[in-house]
Amino acid sequence: MLEELKTAARRASDGRQLRSLLLDCHRLLSERGEANSVAIARQLVSRFSALPEEQQAGFFDKLSTDFSPDPQAVLSVAQAYAQEPTPENLIRLTRLAEPPRQELLRRINRTPGGTAQIVAMRRKLLSRLPAQPGLSALESDFHHLLSSWFNPGFLQMQQVDWRSPAELLEQIIRHEAVHEIDGWDDLRRRLQPDRRCFAFFHPQLPNEPLIFVEVALVPEMPDAIAPLIDKRAQPLPPSDFKVAAFYSISNCQPGLRGVSLGNFLIKRVAEQLHRELPQIRRFCTLSPIPGFAKWLQAGTPPPEGLKRGVAERLADARELLLEATGGDLSTLANAAKLQALDEPARDALSRLCASYLVHHAPTPHGDSVARFHLDNGARLERLNPLGDMSRKGLKQSFGMMVNYLYDLQKIEASHEQFVHGEVAHSRAVAALI
Repeated sequence: MLEELKTAARRASDGRQLRSLLLDCHRLLSERGEANSVAIARQLVSRFSALPEEQQAGFFDKLSTDFSPDPQAVLSVAQAYAQEPTPENLIRLTRLAEPPRQELLRRINRTPGGTAQIVAMRRKLLSRLPAQPGLSALESDFHHLLSSWFNPGFLQMQQVDWRSPAELLEQIIRHEAVHEIDGWDDLRRRLQPDRRCFAFFHPQLPNEPLIFVEVALVPEMPDAIAPLIDKRAQPLPPSDFKVAAFYSISNCQPGLRGVSLGNFLIKRVAEQLHRELPQIRRFCTLSPIPGFAKWLQAGTPPPEGLKRGVAERLADARELLLEATGGDLSTLANAAKLQALDEPARDALSRLCASYLVHHAPTPHGDSVARFHLDNGARLERLNPLGDMSRKGLKQSFGMMVNYLYDLQKIEASHEQFVHGEVAHSRAVAALI
């Protein structure tokens, strides 16, 4: 009985907190609230942070329903604009069609630390979206505003080196998402003169990197990751710097997921390195293929419209690989068994991987890393069997890695090609298919 009373009291308290928070939202949107926006917004943010998780979900529901445009008002003005498309009617329509919650978020953004709080709120919203798809319009508003506020024109690129503040270096270690950094010695090697690290920062989050990229300055296009991240390797002399290889890019702010940052960072880094080291004329990646193993094991049928000869060669390659693995493709995640494949089986694996990247990448469910670089204007240049023999590399791609080439003169053309459903790729890749 006592526990039931405590639970009821807790729910009543949570309900009052949510109602107070929503009242703050209405106050902030009022004329008086505009004049006192900083104080009200600070209180609003504090109350949201104090809410239990389930009440935060209720807050998002209310933002989605109670702070949406008035459908009848929008319809009326839309009809007026359709009948008389004057600038005045267009302005009225635009104002009425914008959800009031966008102005609410703008006013929260004015308070000190408001930008960081909105990023944190979106992180929580994104975690709820799979279970609450009805929040998609609210999420679209967050994405729209953050895409404007984190426009690359507002971002500052900084090189991270061993002299950077310890707090920043710790964040680099913590947020590295592609190739784990094994402590301070590993990080120190990745910041030597033949290795570079660049990050984007926003003026409202000055001590927090948004995204960072790691680059290796090497004599030729790399075909394996282990030599690039070997913390015992000796730094190369500047005379050997011929190729800049981007081998890791990591997002540090989950609340900015889907906001374009990485594509601009790579291009800006390439431009800076080209100015600093004019002898470097080739910019490429050494990238994982995180979706390949799962795709191959699923037996996804080839896309429609594939030439008959290509489809037959892919079917033969799959049969050969199944025979080589005793019908269990998952055994390719075992390093010893993968290395023991004969040449025809290795060729079959490369052929299927090339098809995965060329034919499947342009689809909505294509490999995430491939889509990022190809949409960014890179060219699919070369496949690298046994390129990543780490446990993670074996599990997600059966050891395969790929080089994407960033030809600064052809980036726009390659991007346009990908937008129209085609992958720019080299003759070497075409020969595999």
